[in-house]
Amino acid sequence: MTQPSRPQDGRAALASFVTNRLGRTQARPAPAETKAPPANESAQDFEKLTGYRELRLQRSAADLIGLGNPFFRVHETRAGAQTRIGGEAFSNYSSYDYLGLNGHPAVSGAARKAIEAFGTSASASRIVAGERPGHLKLERALAAHYGTDGCVIMVSGHATNVTAIGAILEAPDVIFHDALIHNSVVTGAQLSGAQRRSFAHNDPAALEKLLEATRHEHRRALIVIEGLYSMDGDAPDLAAFVELKRRYDCWLMVDDAHGLGVLGRTGAGLHEHCGVDASDVDIWMGTLSKTLSSCGGYICGPSALIEYLKCTAGGFVYSVGMSPPLAAAAEAALSVMQAEPERVERLRRNGNQFLALAKKHGLNTGSSLGLAVIPIIVGDSLKAVTLSDRLFKRGINVQPIIHPAVPERSSRLRFFMTSEHTPEQIAQTVTTVAEELSALETGATLIEQLMARRGA
Repeated sequence: MTQPSRPQDGRAALASFVTNRLGRTQARPAPAETKAPPANESAQDFEKLTGYRELRLQRSAADLIGLGNPFFRVHETRAGAQTRIGGEAFSNYSSYDYLGLNGHPAVSGAARKAIEAFGTSASASRIVAGERPGHLKLERALAAHYGTDGCVIMVSGHATNVTAIGAILEAPDVIFHDALIHNSVVTGAQLSGAQRRSFAHNDPAALEKLLEATRHEHRRALIVIEGLYSMDGDAPDLAAFVELKRRYDCWLMVDDAHGLGVLGRTGAGLHEHCGVDASDVDIWMGTLSKTLSSCGGYICGPSALIEYLKCTAGGFVYSVGMSPPLAAAAEAALSVMQAEPERVERLRRNGNQFLALAKKHGLNTGSSLGLAVIPIIVGDSLKAVTLSDRLFKRGINVQPIIHPAVPERSSRLRFFMTSEHTPEQIAQTVTTVAEELSALETGATLIEQLMARRGA
């Protein structure tokens, strides 16, 4: 009779699987030679997709040891500093609503007025269906914010990077980007056909070495950095990158998706945080789904660039125009952000409190500045998922970030702070994290000791 699997067996199986998947304990096997499937099998079976079996194995192993799936949970209310899942209330740290503007009366009111006037859709691309006043109003507001000639908004933040970079660079060109740059930038570079070279995270000296060695080999060059890095919560030295782009004749692009509303005294973004004139950056990119409580992306820059993108970038030309209520909501949120800088100050206080308490408890927060993004780095993926599950059972919703989003040994829980979290909520959260992580590590140590004794 088959013996039922024990929880510790499942835990060991999952840990072994994660380890072996990354090739840390055994050499990765050489790719198998592609062969035609047997006559009774079909290559068109979706279950034969690369990685699907691995995905199923992960889920089965997690179920075996009683770990809930931390992803795709259904929120039953507006998810801000608090949320409701499965009928229960949770402290929520998985929202980009940094300034608490999602649901703000002015933001929701602007969206409702736009629906009443224009419906819910632009119905076609802006070239085909024509403009809506809200599109132009939002673009003018964003251009004014960064002090640029113009702006173009698109329906997806990811697609904004992909289509813009894909449109302005070609095979003879090169893109230099931070090693931790967002996937959308890498995808855009691949689409463009340009050479792609990465430099060590937040390291202008490493970029300079690359520029000195290779800049002369290419026609045009684009340097891309982020305002606030979404996995680590740190920011670059903008002035240093401006100096390099001038010296080596490059364009400089800043993906300020997580920086707008967070960096700088008034939340203006990376330029305010670093005390650099916004006009020193050639291309400002950002998203509307975070501080601006909407959906989509934008490029701000010189008029020639904006006109070129509006006429040639596939993600704009061949995509439906932004939904009028989304454009109206984003413009209203930008206006509230600029009129109420106290929201930015509350966010800063909350982030500083969380960071200080985490360090006091000996938690590893990496290089985070303690603004809107604070990771708690715990090590391997299994530990990160287990800790997230334990916190969920204690009323705290926070997502694990695991390989391949980050290197396996730096898996983490990523806490997004908002201006609406309370000091008491933050203190309780950090204390709970420290308690559960300590219990988890103590349990792991005991298991290792038992296994060592058994082996002896």
